[in-house]
Amino acid sequence: STAELFSKTVDFYLSLGLSTVRQTTHDRPQRDIAHNACVVSEAWLHLFADRLENSITLRIIHTTGDGIESKGDTDKIRIGLATLEIKTIKEILTSGGHAFTVHADPKVCSDRIVTHDPLGNDVFFTLQANSFSIPPSPEVKPLKISEPGTPIEFSLETRTPQKNIGILTSGGDAQGMNPCVRAVVRMAIARNCRPFFIYEGYQGLVDGGAKIKEAKWTDVSGFLALGGTMIGTARCKAFRELEGRRTGVLNLIKNGIDALVVIGGDGSLTGADRLRAEWPEHVQALEQAGLITKENADKYRTLMIVGMVGSIDNDLASTDMTIGACSALERICESVDAILSTAMSHQRAFVVEVMGRHCGWLALNAAISTGADYLFIPEAPPSKDDWEASMCKTLKASRDAGKRTSLVIVAEGAIDRHLNPIKAEYIKDILSTRLGYDTRVTILGHVQRGGAPAHFDRFLGTMQGAEAIEAILRAKPDTPSLVIGMLENKITTQPLKEAIELTGQVAQSIEGKDFARAITLRSSAFSKQLKSYKEIANFNPDSKMKLPEHLRLRIAILHAGAPAGGMNTATRSAVRLCLNRGHTPLGVHNGFPGLMRGEITEFDWLSVDGWTIAGGSKLGTNRDQPTPQLGAVAYQLQKNGIQALMVIGGFEAYTAVLELARNRSQYPAFNIPMVLIPATVSNNVPGTEFSLGSDTATNVIVQATDMIKQSASSNRRRVFVIEVQGGNCGYLAVVAGLSGGSTTVYTPEEGVDLSRLQRDISHLRSRYTKELGRSEGRITLCNEKASQIYSTDMIAKIYEAESGGFYGARTSVLGHLQQGGTPSPLDRCRANTMAVDSINWLQARCWEGMDVPNEDNIRLPADKLKRKYFPPVYSSSSESAAMLGVIGSEVRFTPVEDLVMQTDFKRRVPRAIWWSAARQLIDILSGVGVDIEHGGCTAVYKSCAIDLTADDLMRLYGRTRRLSKLGGSPTAV
Repeated sequence: STAELFSKTVDFYLSLGLSTVRQTTHDRPQRDIAHNACVVSEAWLHLFADRLENSITLRIIHTTGDGIESKGDTDKIRIGLATLEIKTIKEILTSGGHAFTVHADPKVCSDRIVTHDPLGNDVFFTLQANSFSIPPSPEVKPLKISEPGTPIEFSLETRTPQKNIGILTSGGDAQGMNPCVRAVVRMAIARNCRPFFIYEGYQGLVDGGAKIKEAKWTDVSGFLALGGTMIGTARCKAFRELEGRRTGVLNLIKNGIDALVVIGGDGSLTGADRLRAEWPEHVQALEQAGLITKENADKYRTLMIVGMVGSIDNDLASTDMTIGACSALERICESVDAILSTAMSHQRAFVVEVMGRHCGWLALNAAISTGADYLFIPEAPPSKDDWEASMCKTLKASRDAGKRTSLVIVAEGAIDRHLNPIKAEYIKDILSTRLGYDTRVTILGHVQRGGAPAHFDRFLGTMQGAEAIEAILRAKPDTPSLVIGMLENKITTQPLKEAIELTGQVAQSIEGKDFARAITLRSSAFSKQLKSYKEIANFNPDSKMKLPEHLRLRIAILHAGAPAGGMNTATRSAVRLCLNRGHTPLGVHNGFPGLMRGEITEFDWLSVDGWTIAGGSKLGTNRDQPTPQLGAVAYQLQKNGIQALMVIGGFEAYTAVLELARNRSQYPAFNIPMVLIPATVSNNVPGTEFSLGSDTATNVIVQATDMIKQSASSNRRRVFVIEVQGGNCGYLAVVAGLSGGSTTVYTPEEGVDLSRLQRDISHLRSRYTKELGRSEGRITLCNEKASQIYSTDMIAKIYEAESGGFYGARTSVLGHLQQGGTPSPLDRCRANTMAVDSINWLQARCWEGMDVPNEDNIRLPADKLKRKYFPPVYSSSSESAAMLGVIGSEVRFTPVEDLVMQTDFKRRVPRAIWWSAARQLIDILSGVGVDIEHGGCTAVYKSCAIDLTADDLMRLYGRTRRLSKLGGSPTAV
């Protein structure tokens, strides 16, 4: 009878350890609306697990009549239970007379048990939680009993891993190491390799045992937002000895590791390359000692090594940026920005010491980013022996001009030209005794290494980590050890030995007092930054840079479009450079409408004090174009004697400059040099890879996603769809998605359709069903114009509607948060470089436009005037209206008219992009199309790294200083 079947089913589950929460027999049948049946009896049983998400509740009901109709096998319930007591389960099933089958589980060297409850539902018992452990419904329905079918067979596809790859971090920790480790682990699994953590650096390699462990996909969840290194680092004396390295080789072979990824400084990478060079000798010695078999010796004849530089000093000579440098600069700027507020209150002087024993990159960029008054770095010591007097004179001039504070940045390895150390305390004593300033010293120390990594370090670490795996898979036995770097905004692979030798030459050049060579070995932007800093850092009324009267210019600066971080920094740098050279800088308030109304003021030195760290637009900005009142614009340019125009802004600024240039024949006042500095969070202006404000906005998005993901993770099963800005350009969504760990991103370039949403929902359901209480919060970034139909809100609703109850979905719109806040250090440094280059370019074009040819014997048509009747500066060529672009680390000026063919004006975006490689990685690293359990991936990753040889490096850092491999245009969409 059905009553007997009901009792047997309840007893079956009670015997397995479930507890009765509620069991009742109703006095009269109760109508169950959900199943359209009358319930006579019901039992609620619960299995309490170590995690709430692993628990299961069953409702077993006894209905009147024929019960609920079964639709066949597809209507069966499959219940998976993970337990360590497989033997006990066998005994319980045997004593209860329940038939079961046993199947070997090759993954865990144990058995699986398959049985059926009295209703015919499948029940599985496994040692580890897997996809079969997930009940698709919390309810067991009464079904018609049929004859037991064929026992279920389990077949797992087996693949031979391509490589077993060890991963270690060594030397000083650096923010960005964890994102790099995450990328290496997940890319290795996606490329059907087995990654292994080697804990505590080389010490773990020597110790072996539990310090070498296979890494799983979920082991690196949450790594993106964590500073330091989660797999540890330690100094290892044993590894410096031959026997210690031989022990490390034995431990690698024991674990089957045939490739090694090392993330650390030049010392760590040197150690790795030495291990590679000695490898055949170690293998032979281990075989002769009987510690490994001949088979293993033959199998592990070579070890491939790929290094990545994790160093906050940014001290590897052959790369523009190392992992951790950008985050350390963020920490410094946060601290100094805070110091300046108290210094301002008390009119104090501060001497701030930052890290950099042989490299002044941190100190230089911190000085630029914070507006420091004086700087000491190892590569460029003071040129005079009595540098103390020169420093005091410079700082006093700024104070006399009205400045309330003095800030000196000193690298820990700063020296004078005789190689004597320059220490912060000594500088303090000089300022206190000679100038009488109330001076304080702040040594930032290890705070520079701490905190969550900035967006750029996450992005760089992730891209380089993925390329490290690709380099290993491309390598041949004779491929030298490689280091992954970045030059001209392109990921590179370089021979490790030569890269380290170049780095060593920096210290040698400093010790040999060849400071010019030391600067040359730094990144291509280093010397330019240093020169520009010296020009604008201080007020110099009697500066040698002052130009003759007839070469001095009146230069107007105008903001247009939406506000973006770095606008004010660029303005400050331009103004102070103009003043030191004798030019007259003019500020145009409130964009082109302000220019039409004549809202123009002359800048002085102090009027831009503090603008370095100010977000938004101090001059005021809007999206209005000059087109309706071109005559008014021309009138004000002529009335105020403006001889050059600097426009700072986004796409609206680009179209405005283009409009002015195209109307030069109608308005002679427009025949002046004009330059556009791109500044827009959307990064959607043609002719440049980076716009001011885009790095600041990306950092805001990444910080917001970290907090939102924390909320989602606390809930365990929640997905947030986050809307970001960008217009029709997906740059923000892609780079922030990669840095923030987005599950996927929706961009206008790709669009959104149902098939894409179905794929993403299927992936989400798959992950949440397999994580069993270890579920993490997930985010998806959606560009504001990714689709006209599928809005952010609609995507979230579709996510939730199709979730099957496994997760919920919420939305978050970041909005104008992305345009505000303090500019990031990268945006500040770029703003400074762009402003200085723009003034230099305007200056040169103006002087060219001052040439007046001898036209005495020339007869012109009646409607044309001779040059001598035009203003002193007159430049009508198309080349004199240009966009300043940053391509790699090079600054280029492109006539705005030449950019027309590169622009999609309808969508307001450039026709080419450079960040497509990042888009590939987002889906792969979130597991879309990846067999996470067994390895392999259906998605194809196209490597973007450029392979450099030793000869390439010698040319790049020799006299040539250029390399054709690093040239070329961005990838077309």
